Amino acid sequence: MSVNPNAPPSSASSDSDASEPKECETHDLNAGLHSSDSGYDAEMPPDCCPASPATVPSKTARSNSFGSQLRSPKPRRQRTTSVNQNTINSNEAIIRSNNRTIYTAGRPPWYNCAGQQVEPFVIGICGGSASGKTTVAQKIIESLDVPWVTLLSMDCFYKILNDKQHEQANRNEYNFDHPDAFDLELMKDVLQRLKEGRKVEVPVYNFVTHSRESHTKTMYGANVIIFEGILTFHSKEILKMLDMKVFVDTDADIRLARRLKRDIMQRGRDLEGVLKQYSTMVKPAYCCYIAPTMAHADIIVPRGSSNIVAIQLIVQHVHTQLQLRGFKLREALAHSYIGQPMPESLKLLPTTPQIKGLHTFIRNANTARDEFIFYSKRLIRLVLEYALSLLPFRDVEVETPQNMPYKGKRMASQKICGVSILRAGETMEQAVSDVCKHIRIGKILIQTNQLTGEPELYYLRLPKDIKDYRVVLMDATVATGAADSQ
Repeated sequence: MSVNPNAPPSSASSDSDASEPKECETHDLNAGLHSSDSGYDAEMPPDCCPASPATVPSKTARSNSFGSQLRSPKPRRQRTTSVNQNTINSNEAIIRSNNRTIYTAGRPPWYNCAGQQVEPFVIGICGGSASGKTTVAQKIIESLDVPWVTLLSMDCFYKILNDKQHEQANRNEYNFDHPDAFDLELMKDVLQRLKEGRKVEVPVYNFVTHSRESHTKTMYGANVIIFEGILTFHSKEILKMLDMKVFVDTDADIRLARRLKRDIMQRGRDLEGVLKQYSTMVKPAYCCYIAPTMAHADIIVPRGSSNIVAIQLIVQHVHTQLQLRGFKLREALAHSYIGQPMPESLKLLPTTPQIKGLHTFIRNANTARDEFIFYSKRLIRLVLEYALSLLPFRDVEVETPQNMPYKGKRMASQKICGVSILRAGETMEQAVSDVCKHIRIGKILIQTNQLTGEPELYYLRLPKDIKDYRVVLMDATVATGAADSQ
C-alpha cells in the first residue's frame, strides 16, 4: 500500500476526537486516506476532519452450510490515495481566502533542529464590541500564509449563568461586557496550555440561549496563536503571555450599527432590547474597562480590517519573529550537520559481514520480491534487537534448573511502546512484536506539506499513558528526519 505523492496534504484541525480503541487515544487530523487492504475499518464522527485510516479490527465473518465460521477472502490490494476534502463542516475553525483554505487549529512542529521546544508567537487583539476584531484576525491569518494558526476567542469563556442571571439576560439586563462575566481562570489556563503546545478543550458558548453547549472544541498549539476579545488586555497574567498586542479602534457609531445588525439578525434580539443593553452596559463598559487598555497596545488599528497597511505591518513583524524562532525546521535539519561529526545520540547498527550480506540482497535490482521481503525482515529484526540493547538494564539474579544462581540482566522498564510512522514504519511492527512480548503499538501519520516543505501531523493513535512508556519510534525510510524529530 502506498500514498500518492502527487496529492498535496492539507493542514488540519480537529473539532472532535475520532472514536478510540479501548487502549489507545486516537486523533484524526486530516482526511481522505481510505484503506481497503489492511483489514481494518475506521469509524469517524460526522463532523470531524478528513482522517487517515484508523486501525479498528474488522470482525466480518461468514458461515458455511455446517455452521462453522469461514474467513472472508482477503480483498484485493488497492492503492491508497491522499485527497483533500472539499466539503468541510461549517463548525470547523477554518478561513477561506481566494483559492486557499486555512485551518486555524492544528499540530505544527514545536521543536527546532536542536530538539528544543519553540514557543509560538501569541497575538492579542482587543477592541470594543463589534469593532471588527475577528475580521482583523482573519485578515492577519490570510496574509500570514503559514500552515498552523490557532484562533481563540474570548467569547468562548463566558461564565455559566444561574437561574437569576438567565432571567436578567433574557430581559437584556445582564452585563456581558463586565470582566466578572468571564471565566478568567479558565481563559488563562487554556491560553497557557496552547502556548505550551498542548491539546485543550475550549467551551462553546451559545449566544441565543446564553449558555455553554454540552460539547467542546478541540484545539492545539500552533506556530501563531491569536487571542481576541473585548477584554483581552484586562488580565495582567494574560498580558504577559502576549508577544504582540493589537487594539482595533472603530468609530462608536459603526460599532453600534454592526451590533444592531448582528444581535437582531443572528441572535434573535429586538431593537429596543439591543439599544437598552448598549446604552446601559455596553457603552459604559467600553469607557470603563476597554478603552483604558488601549495604553497596552503595541499597534492601534484604526478602521479595523479595511486598514490594509496596518495589517501588512503586523504580518511582516510576525514573519520576522517566526524566522528568528526557527520554525523553518526541515531546511535547518537538512543542513545542520553538513561537515560536522555525527551526533552522539545517533547510533548505527555495526557493519558485520552478515549485515553486508543482507544489504547485498536488498540493494540488488535483480532480487526477487519474496527474497527482498525475507531479507528486509531479517535486517529490520536485527535493527530492533540492537535498538533494544541500548535501553537501560538492571542486574538480577535467577536460579537455574540445576539450582545454581545466575547473575543476569533484565530490562529496567517493563512499559515499552512501539510507535510506527505510517506507512513505512508499519513494516517494522511485526519484528518489534516478535522481540518484545505484549508490546503496545501506536501509529502516527506525518507527511510533508508540498507548499511549505514542512512536516505536518495528520493522524495520531497512542496509548493514553504514553508519558509513562519508553517509546521505540519506527520509520523504515528517513530523509532529513524532520518527521521523526517531531
